[in-house]
Amino acid sequence: MNRDASAEFLAPGTTSLGRGPQGLGLGYPAGAAILVSVLVVVFAAWKASGMTFVIRDITSFRAEALFWTAILVSNTLGTSAGDCLSDSSGLGYAGGALLVSGLLAALALLMRVPVVPNVLLFWPAFVLTRPLGATAGDFLTKPAAKGGLDLGTAGSSAVLLAVLVGLMVVARLRETRWGAGQPGGSVITNRAPEA
Repeated sequence: MNRDASAEFLAPGTTSLGRGPQGLGLGYPAGAAILVSVLVVVFAAWKASGMTFVIRDITSFRAEALFWTAILVSNTLGTSAGDCLSDSSGLGYAGGALLVSGLLAALALLMRVPVVPNVLLFWPAFVLTRPLGATAGDFLTKPAAKGGLDLGTAGSSAVLLAVLVGLMVVARLRETRWGAGQPGGSVITNRAPEA
């Protein structure tokens, strides 16, 4: 939807985006507007159906169909936003990743505000995970001349694995340090149940 076969979207030496039909060439703003509109329509239909937005309570086929439609459109919107940040925002890969990280941090802070339902915060956070992955991945893998770190697939995978293991260690330390029911702690503890 966003791209077409014009030279700005093609790798050096290529003449098309690949086999099959080329992109519509609408550009990022128009593509985002269409995807946001489709997502609003999906949420409006979901709301009109009277079915819950609470994911753990989705049990019917109709609710599942609405949920997965929202997921599909959200993923597409997030990927498009990541491409926009990477290719035409002027922020660069690192700047785009920092912007999205900041927005996710703001959503995490809003979780502490009692009047803002977590269900409402889930969808923007879900959409933002895609551009975060795209911009951070581009930052790690793209050549230095284009603003990346040029770590390649293996190097970027090693960095991301280290980040994942580090976050798991931090979560485990928080879990054992604070225990269940404490601020910042989890509901799982290593303590034996009391008799």
